[in-house]
Amino acid sequence: MTPFPALRRGQTIGLLGGSFDPPHQGHVHITREALRRFGLDRVWWLLSPGNPLKAHGPAPLDERMAAARRIMQHPKVEVSDYEARAGTRYTAETLDALRRDYRGVKFVWLMGADNLVQLPQWQDWQRIVETVPIGILARPGDRIRARNSKAARVYAGARIRGRESRRLAEAEAPAWCFVNVPMRDESSSAIRATGQWRNDAKR
Repeated sequence: MTPFPALRRGQTIGLLGGSFDPPHQGHVHITREALRRFGLDRVWWLLSPGNPLKAHGPAPLDERMAAARRIMQHPKVEVSDYEARAGTRYTAETLDALRRDYRGVKFVWLMGADNLVQLPQWQDWQRIVETVPIGILARPGDRIRARNSKAARVYAGARIRGRESRRLAEAEAPAWCFVNVPMRDESSSAIRATGQWRNDAKR
């Protein structure tokens, strides 16, 4: 496992969590867009040991970490196994641990618009929204569903307009911002179905 990265008080860190099974150019694209649109100092890819919402476990963490580092090479992006090291399983737990370990650092949770639709299924989802600002990046076909989702309706008053997206990093939770960006349509499930990425990783 990798050591915890050092952060300075006052920095703003975007957190893109998930199984990354496998990581792909869509992840890279939204990461670069998030850095630019939300004015973040850095982004961490938080590779989860497993996704509680999925019936079957992902590929081994070390394989996914290696694949993520190959595809996401950017001086402001860190690929992290923080959840495995901290022993957290759910996003709300991870956020509590991060805020404890990195006092004075500002975190912003990043997600695709499809995850905003699914958010009420997450453990302690309202605590997540009320703990950190959330940056949502549109994916193909999900814009209307996301804007009409339960989470968007419940926290309608906490929304920051897309044209003011750089305010998000300094906003107090609850706060969320939905930005429309040119999106790539790769999906981990489609790539995983081919089995090719794991063959490539073993070469």
